Amino acid sequence: MNKNTFTTDFEINASPKMLYPYLNTAGGLAQWFADDVSLDGDKNFLFSWDGEENKAKLTGQRSNIYVKYEFLDEDEEPSYIEFKLEVNELTQATFLVITDHSSNFDNEELFEMWEQMVGALKEIVGG
Repeated sequence: MNKNTFTTDFEINASPKMLYPYLNTAGGLAQWFADDVSLDGDKNFLFSWDGEENKAKLTGQRSNIYVKYEFLDEDEEPSYIEFKLEVNELTQATFLVITDHSSNFDNEELFEMWEQMVGALKEIVGG
């Protein structure tokens, strides 16, 4: 099955050091990204949305910069979500760059979904 790679970014008035725990910990992700997030015995992340659980493996991270989750499903080409924190050197503004590689091909719907979730994150961090 083919996948769509959707990328968008949002400016957040918070430092990468402040934002990173919301991107790489189950407790941080549960506050804005999913209804519930936990870890299983194999250290896989269990994301719950509307009562449906999705298992993902943390496949990449760099402290205060980058996190990537690959969803463990039956597909030949796995879905993944990648979060990058970038700072504009001139303005010192922090941007959260999101790459969503999934079977959803409706980019407008994806943008609205991410805008809503990042809006919740901004409320939490005051950004």
